[in-house]
Amino acid sequence: MLLDHTQDKIVLLDEDGTFTYASGAVERILGFTPDEIVGENAFEYVHPDERAAVRHAFGRAIESDEFAEVTVEYRHRTADGSWVWLESRMSNLTDSALDGFVVSSRDVTDRVEAERQRAETASHLREIAAVSSDVLWMFDADWSEVLFVNPAYEDVYGGSVSELRGDPGTFLDAIHPDDIPAVKEAMGLLSEGTAVDMEYRVNPDENYAHWVWVQGEPITEDGEVVRITGFTRDVTDRRRRERQLVVMDNLLRHNLRNDLNVILGTAETLAAEVPDAADRTAVIRRVGDQLLETAEKEREIIDLITKRQDTERIELRELVDECVEDVRERYPDAAIEVAERDAVAVGGRAELRSAVIELLENAVRHADGEPSTVTAALRRTPEGAEIVVRDSHSPIPSVEADVLRGDHDMTDVYHSSGLGLWLVYWSVELSGGTVAVESGAERGNEITIRLPRNGD
Repeated sequence: MLLDHTQDKIVLLDEDGTFTYASGAVERILGFTPDEIVGENAFEYVHPDERAAVRHAFGRAIESDEFAEVTVEYRHRTADGSWVWLESRMSNLTDSALDGFVVSSRDVTDRVEAERQRAETASHLREIAAVSSDVLWMFDADWSEVLFVNPAYEDVYGGSVSELRGDPGTFLDAIHPDDIPAVKEAMGLLSEGTAVDMEYRVNPDENYAHWVWVQGEPITEDGEVVRITGFTRDVTDRRRRERQLVVMDNLLRHNLRNDLNVILGTAETLAAEVPDAADRTAVIRRVGDQLLETAEKEREIIDLITKRQDTERIELRELVDECVEDVRERYPDAAIEVAERDAVAVGGRAELRSAVIELLENAVRHADGEPSTVTAALRRTPEGAEIVVRDSHSPIPSVEADVLRGDHDMTDVYHSSGLGLWLVYWSVELSGGTVAVESGAERGNEITIRLPRNGD
């Protein structure tokens, strides 16, 4: 029969649900030959959980006095005892040429399983969103409809979820008036397809005392923005700690600088008035200058870890040349060579310049009183770039090498070189890079900064 060549399973059922005919597709879909199921009751092959509903739909169709067509989904037992999902369609049309009612079925197992997995994933996401302290949100492309927002919105923004859904414009009412222009600009960028990352103040009920960090992403289909989604995280505590850190830094640095200027000035006066004390006053001036240098490095570190800055495209050949020239000017007697200067750009923080200068200066200062050459190299790599600083000095102490690699706590760093090495580590880490340190058994060090490429 022609029906034997169809992709769908075609069967005929009598009024009791007994198979009177089965097409060849039965074997492909269910594993039974047509002869094995003809004469069997179809409902006995339906999963118990759906059997009553399938029987009811069949009975409703055949008992109707008017034309009726029904579609049902259910699990059907296969020859090996497993189950497949079928979508079956039948009507109460029949004639004397057909020995029963025609039922056409197709295998929808893959679709049903995919829908089940999506539903399960959606359920898990709803559970996560319900307990998350971050605000998870989704708007349509023009911000006129809230597609999703979790309960955390009320705690963070101080507004009502139901009011937000009724009028998405109330979202702006929860933002500090001074920050609204920047937020509106960010909303426009998102609608145009540009991701945003920003911080602003919210919650008028608490005098806008909450700082939030927001990341938003446009969702596009066929090149057009159709939805905007993102999260909002309360970063008030972090902002407060940063502010306290900056205040304490300013106070301590101011007092330290003033006191050291008094000490250094007194040492110069002593050296002039008491020539025999020149050696001792020289020690005072040297240590005082080191303390001032430490204060400056501390200032750089505070700026590095408290100021929000985006990475920028950095041409490393220019950066290395500038750093080498800078250190040569500060240490005119030092021998600094550049071995390689591959052209390569990376995405990094501006503080990378301070990191390279620190490594070069550290190598120059620790020359052990012997003539030596410090070598800098810039190499392009498949992953990005490497900046290498080599010297022939005594091996770097393990505690300082651990600082550069990020394997050491701050508790043991009490000297300016250690603080400078932390500046190197953090500058590189915030640029997405790493630092490697190799030292010879008796002499020689090689410090390598590895940075990811920026797409040049």
